[in-house]
Amino acid sequence: MKLLISTGEVSGDLQGSLLIKALKTNAKKRDIELEIIALGGERMRNAGAKLISNTSSIGAIGFLEALPYVLPTLNAQSKIDNYLSSSPPDAVVLIDYMGPNIRLGLKVKKKFPNIPIIYYIAPQEWAWRLGDTGTTDLISFTDKILAIFQEEANFYSNKGGNVEFVGHPMLDFYRNIPTREESFKRIGLSSDQKILLLIPASRKQELKYILPTLLRAAKMLQDKDPSITVLIPSGLREFDGILNNSLNEYGVSGRIILSNEVDDIKPFLFSAAHLALAKSGTINMELALNSVPQIVGYKVSRVTAFFARYLLRFNVKYISPVNLLLNKMLIPELIQEDFKAEEIFNAALNILEDNSKKEEIMIGYKNLKDKLGKPGVTERASKYILDLLAQ
Repeated sequence: MKLLISTGEVSGDLQGSLLIKALKTNAKKRDIELEIIALGGERMRNAGAKLISNTSSIGAIGFLEALPYVLPTLNAQSKIDNYLSSSPPDAVVLIDYMGPNIRLGLKVKKKFPNIPIIYYIAPQEWAWRLGDTGTTDLISFTDKILAIFQEEANFYSNKGGNVEFVGHPMLDFYRNIPTREESFKRIGLSSDQKILLLIPASRKQELKYILPTLLRAAKMLQDKDPSITVLIPSGLREFDGILNNSLNEYGVSGRIILSNEVDDIKPFLFSAAHLALAKSGTINMELALNSVPQIVGYKVSRVTAFFARYLLRFNVKYISPVNLLLNKMLIPELIQEDFKAEEIFNAALNILEDNSKKEEIMIGYKNLKDKLGKPGVTERASKYILDLLAQ
């Protein structure tokens, strides 16, 4: 059996790799010889997929921000189009990566109507809108949607989709959390230090619009409390040097966790951290599941912000999936004009110096976990995919 998996960006590569491992394990149990072809990244390659094109660094939010990726995206699309024409798969799994994956899904359904298409980690249309009713055309080309949020399952089911709620895959990823003592030893720091995680970027544009503000806020916090040490996990190999230079440029005391170390050391970082300053995205769920207080921020170019607000009428209540699922402002969010170092500094002090605020966040995290389903998510997702393949 031949399976095509398509995703992009750092988070998609991670989710794809977890799914591939589960698929390989379950295929072996069923005595199925499974070949996996992919658009993805190095994690997926290491998990056993043959990459047609590496899309882990192709991704942007916005108009000006996306321009540098037009040619790489077209190149990846050309490769997959040629592959489909010469060697069509038995099924297609789409993971996140909304624009390119919707284009691919529509193309496959038109050209190969009998090839089943599964969408795993679908666009969060239950949480946002373009204009009054704008949505994607997801239902028209999917044979099954594997929803990671109950709200997502309800949304697509009400529109007529064939939906299964499998739960959030991060439930599987960090079930064995190391102790704080183990973590400080693994990281090589003394336990009297306060660890501040900065998680600024999985896309190149975020190095420009998010990283400098987070570093300024970190410097302010270190000036007030010299026991604070900053650690920055790098999302991509190409970010390693940029992050290290930026740390020195802003006079922040700390170090970069290189991209080839991140997967191994991430659980220890989370266990040891006192606070995280992070971009919005999947990382917010990871931090919540590992009980790390966090402040979330995001910023795009002024042009993109204008188009989104006034022309596309893009509307979302919260930018963090944590707050979206709880439908309340549990963790501070600072967006666009409000995304300033001084605002982040004040919000950070409120968490670091007020135990009641930390307790409120921890209670919220517990309520969040109850909404995410049960562990065994990638196992369940892989079984649904293999069941569809076997039909």
